Amino acid sequence: MRQGVWTLVGAASMRALDRHTIETLGVPGALLMESAGRAVAEVVLAERAAAGGGPVLVVCGAGNNGGDGFVVARLLHAIGVPVRVALVGERRKLRGDAAANAERVERCGVAIEAGALRTAGASVIVDALFGTGLARDVAGAPAAAIRRMRAARPAARVVAVDLPSGLDADTGQVHAIAVQADVTVTIGLPKPGLVLEPGRSLAGRVVVARIGIADAAPGVEGDAVLWSARGAAERLPGRPSHGHKGSFGHALVVAGSRGKTGAAALAAEGAARIGSGLVTIACPASTNEILEVKCTEMMTAPVADTPDGGLASSALAALVALARERDVVALGPGVGREAETQKLVRSFAERCARPLVIDADGLFPFARDALTALKSRKAATILTPHPGEAARLLGVPAAEINRDRVGAARRLATEAGSVVLLKGAASVIAAPDGRTALNPTGGPVLGSGGTGDVLTGVVVGLLAQGVDAFEAAALGAWVHGFAGDRLAARRGESGVLASDVAGELPEACAALREIARGAAEPDALALPFP
Repeated sequence: MRQGVWTLVGAASMRALDRHTIETLGVPGALLMESAGRAVAEVVLAERAAAGGGPVLVVCGAGNNGGDGFVVARLLHAIGVPVRVALVGERRKLRGDAAANAERVERCGVAIEAGALRTAGASVIVDALFGTGLARDVAGAPAAAIRRMRAARPAARVVAVDLPSGLDADTGQVHAIAVQADVTVTIGLPKPGLVLEPGRSLAGRVVVARIGIADAAPGVEGDAVLWSARGAAERLPGRPSHGHKGSFGHALVVAGSRGKTGAAALAAEGAARIGSGLVTIACPASTNEILEVKCTEMMTAPVADTPDGGLASSALAALVALARERDVVALGPGVGREAETQKLVRSFAERCARPLVIDADGLFPFARDALTALKSRKAATILTPHPGEAARLLGVPAAEINRDRVGAARRLATEAGSVVLLKGAASVIAAPDGRTALNPTGGPVLGSGGTGDVLTGVVVGLLAQGVDAFEAAALGAWVHGFAGDRLAARRGESGVLASDVAGELPEACAALREIARGAAEPDALALPFP
């Protein structure tokens, strides 16, 4: 990890780094396997002690993941821990270092069991069945073994080697069935599948075992990044002592319609709470009085509206002029889907010369071929769709978005020429140049109406303070989720309102600034990795 940033590597990248380490750097594969096994054994010992002692069962597959498991068993046996080893698969398929370590564990007096897996009596089960190379549905004996490992919990604690067997390293999706781990010891660098759901929930606590595998190699780049609390803290915009409201940017929030003034108010509050010096809400004239009461710290700018209380097409010139006098713009929360309003939204996005964050109803007119209108914009554009909105923009079923969230966010970023913040559990942030970040913060506490509007405000507020578009989206998601995590720790995960999340933002930022100054340790709630 460098400067609070974890590099996440998928299966292909991990294989390439392994090859580079062994073939170019000259590190023997056997040494790497020994180091991996030792790292897992240390975690197993801690889990066994927490469980009050007892036998350990190591479940091995026929690949290198199984080889790591054989090392674990040998090391535990050497210090007197009662250990059993089960091989799921054919012994003749063991190759290289895995085969050598199977022979070593047997020479130490530990039999390798075959046949139906027996889990009874084990206090800790080591899942060394499949590693990052799995790309097919699990069936037959391996599926039966996974079912038995799942059934053994919670009487036995499960420690997964590299990632829970059955989990896709790249997407976090399950290949028919997967192990539920209490702890995952991931080897070398963490994998995207341990951050994306459902992988994040299946992995339990994640420990990264740094065993000497190279972090980089020619032609191999990380597949994504993830910021620790310190990484996020160091990216918060500064607040110099001589600063004033004009120093921290002026955000324009084009939002609201009759019955949806709350969305406009929450987005504006998000921008103000994250530190934007000034915020103006451009709203339909018929909603102005409501918003002036709701938002006493923000300015309002009423513009022409439709008979139904939405933004009218005749408001275009006024909105363009308002944007010209501000630093950044948020567009869409609560504007509705009237045909006239949607026509205005598209025209305004095309003519707005300022950095622009588009969310909610503001995304509606840009589906499929209309994405090219965004690609031609000169200023930075950030889109913040949820999976359903992303599916509509790309013209695919919503299920396809969630099957590969990283791939979907990258495709949308490329086609729209925009930074994309794909919301959901473990939000994905993707830029047109290929940069990708996964967000570790947030959870079901954010599952209430209006939290997405607050997030839009947070992102535009960071833009207003001069943060780069990609980092504004990634940092906005991180801090927004962190605020939710802090609330969940105090109040529980239900009943927290979007306005509560907005109100928590200053304290969340203050906690992060303490981390940046070294005056406080990172909050474990926000860290999937130590």
